[in-house]
Amino acid sequence: MTEYTPIYLDHMATTPIDPRVLDEMLPYMTLNFANAASKSHRAGQSARDAVERARQRVANLYGCEPLEVIFTSGATESNNLALKGLAESYPQKKHVLSSPIEHPSVLDTLDYLKTKGFQVELLKVDTLGNVNLDHLKSAIRPETLAVSIMAVNNEIGTLQDLEAIGQITRSQQAFFHCDVTQMFGKLPLDVNRAQIDLASCSAHKCHGPKGVGALFIRRKHPRVRLAPQLHGGGHERGYRSGTLNIPGVVGFGQACNIARSEMAKDEAHARLLAKMFLNVWGQTTLDFEILGHPIQRLPQNLNLHIPGVHIGKVLEAMPEVALSVGSACSAIKDRPSHVLRAIGKSFDEARSCLRIGFGRFNSLDEVESVAKRLAGLIQSAEEKGWTMQDSPHCEL
Repeated sequence: MTEYTPIYLDHMATTPIDPRVLDEMLPYMTLNFANAASKSHRAGQSARDAVERARQRVANLYGCEPLEVIFTSGATESNNLALKGLAESYPQKKHVLSSPIEHPSVLDTLDYLKTKGFQVELLKVDTLGNVNLDHLKSAIRPETLAVSIMAVNNEIGTLQDLEAIGQITRSQQAFFHCDVTQMFGKLPLDVNRAQIDLASCSAHKCHGPKGVGALFIRRKHPRVRLAPQLHGGGHERGYRSGTLNIPGVVGFGQACNIARSEMAKDEAHARLLAKMFLNVWGQTTLDFEILGHPIQRLPQNLNLHIPGVHIGKVLEAMPEVALSVGSACSAIKDRPSHVLRAIGKSFDEARSCLRIGFGRFNSLDEVESVAKRLAGLIQSAEEKGWTMQDSPHCEL
């Protein structure tokens, strides 16, 4: 039997599909099931029209032309296509710059490029999660192929200065790749103003379906060349072969359409929810620290460090609420978040962090109730043995 989570506050991991998105998708799972690559009949044309309508809607959120949008299975594929595609298209440039707080789909891809002879340099970040722009200026050089920096960090919510990064990168004729997944549909984005050349995103982070995403590929000033990573059929202008997930693409387009019209409302709602949560905790004796930039951040994200408390143990006591610990744990070793470690948190401090992700459908009442329950559990952490001194320290 499927179990449903009564209160969902993990919107950085994924978001529930908006009912309006599902309504638009359903006909393309039943009556309008044709392949968009079928050109000889009206059903195929109808599917193509739906894809192009969705492409326009995605382009509207990027601030680009529809022809610059390629549909993929999600941000992980988009990141791989962007970085590997660049590396194969411009083999004369063997230097790539990134940061230690990127998503694993970027960091692991860069590790792969190292095996192909590329030099990867990770830029310094400060305790708020800001990339050091002076380091970028000194590290970038003529043989730099690309700078890959995410727009908003998925753990601590810090928003990078994209325009400054874009200006520095463009001045040295390198490509600027940006994973905009957490920002897309939540904050305004203009890839031209920020001088971004490649931008990756996923539909499921903005109330769209899972299994579909997009990659923005600049077509002029400069024109970006990418070597495809999937072959067979030449779909998506040759960049990404494979029959398109039409229902997913249609849903993605509708999610973008809704996000574009309701972005300001969603942002204001998220700020109100975060304020409610912090007001509840502010009335207690809890010792906590807000991680990430205090102003330049994603409103939907709240990451809290609660010194000395093993947050994983606390969350085990309230499984009906979806929240995230500030560290990623494997079945074999307790591994701290690479993001929290990069901003200066120790192993134990990383295990004392709580990530909250607010969403469109959360109510003030449920956020208030979760805040109060969490506060009560954390205040009893010592007597319950949920402190770091009660938890064995696992080696990395």
